[in-house]
Amino acid sequence: MTHPNIEGWTRANAEYTDARAEDAWAQEEITWGIWQIPERELNALPDVTGKDVVELGCGTAYFGAWLKKLGAARVVGVDPTPAQLATARRCEARFGLGLEFVEAFGEDVPLPDASFDIVFSEYGASIWADPYKWIPEAARLLRPGGELHFLRNSTLVLLCSPDDEDAPASETLQRPQFGMHEFQWPDSGIEYHLGHGDWIRLLRENGFEILDLIEIQAPADAATHERYAFVTADWGRKWPAEEIWRARLQPRSS
Repeated sequence: MTHPNIEGWTRANAEYTDARAEDAWAQEEITWGIWQIPERELNALPDVTGKDVVELGCGTAYFGAWLKKLGAARVVGVDPTPAQLATARRCEARFGLGLEFVEAFGEDVPLPDASFDIVFSEYGASIWADPYKWIPEAARLLRPGGELHFLRNSTLVLLCSPDDEDAPASETLQRPQFGMHEFQWPDSGIEYHLGHGDWIRLLRENGFEILDLIEIQAPADAATHERYAFVTADWGRKWPAEEIWRARLQPRSS
């Protein structure tokens, strides 16, 4: 049986991600999230010059392409969906940036220990893989002192989201925070979300020092996203709908 997340992203690739992939690869400025906040405003990325990067849940790999253009020495995109990787390989053939691809889940990556300086996930493993499995895998893949960066839906927007995934987040709480983990939406795959305390404990248990948590605010002139309407622009101006985590793997004690 095909994993429901692979089924969902195969459909999504046919419906919209394949069509926009080449334009995304060609984009010169790095932007974040549904509001497309420029990196120059958030300063969320480390210096990737000369670094080895692995992206867990790369999809069509446009963010990996941006990092390669920013100076990364090596970028490896990992994703379990063949259709998404086919699109990524087509874009690589066109742009010739030298990205590599591996078909695998973010919880179980067939790459050597301590082989990367940065593990990255932008709405990939960060929400589609079980954090109790992919965070240890990220730690395994990183060299000591390497950094983990991931973009996810905020905990608050999940707490305010009704069961109807087509309805936008409410201004009141819709579900309990305690026990957050696996979310099965009616028409989508399985997502994974934790409260902030659980994220902090999980990262620390796997040897990470938390460097930053950037809560993204919708700009004053933002409009509700045409496709990602789980949150309105007005909601996003009041509360963070997305957040970027940065953490550093501490050297292992001998």
